[in-house]
Amino acid sequence: MYKPVRNLIVAMGITLFLSFNLHAKPVTDIKKDVKCRVCGMFVAKYQQWIAQIQYSEDDVAMFDGVKDMMAFYFEPEKYGGKPGQKANAIYVKDYYTQEWLNGKEAVYVAGSDIMGPMGHEFIPFASTSAAENFMKDHKGKKIFKFSEITLKQVTAMRSGMKMQGKKMDKGHDMQDHSMKKDHSG
Repeated sequence: MYKPVRNLIVAMGITLFLSFNLHAKPVTDIKKDVKCRVCGMFVAKYQQWIAQIQYSEDDVAMFDGVKDMMAFYFEPEKYGGKPGQKANAIYVKDYYTQEWLNGKEAVYVAGSDIMGPMGHEFIPFASTSAAENFMKDHKGKKIFKFSEITLKQVTAMRSGMKMQGKKMDKGHDMQDHSMKKDHSG
């Protein structure tokens, strides 16, 4: 008697998990009044840069760029998020194609001469080759996988610092890049 009940509960849990994840897709109908959960800017104004974290079908955090999305990802409580909440899906837009990408599978270029709505930005791409081409054309400094981006890098970029191609002291989590205050425009 216990085994069939347990199996039913496990099956229901798996079905619920799969039903959300199989149907999870980026929100594309973004209303004009939706604000970035980090900076408060209206995200619909910046279609090219929109990023999102989906916690559930009814809880989707929108951002005006990857940089703010990553700030929220690392410290959701700081921006009104729920402690310990796990993201079900993360979406970003490929810089060139404007197609939605799985944010955890995308690659990102930092330190380029292309500015997002709030300055320097992690620029997303579907492939490393597209990111490399972008780096050549736009003076990018480094390509990152999602898992390589750190809170320290995000904080530095958000505070007006930019990537430079120099090594830092041991123990710094950028390892092969320094951060230098950006005093330009």
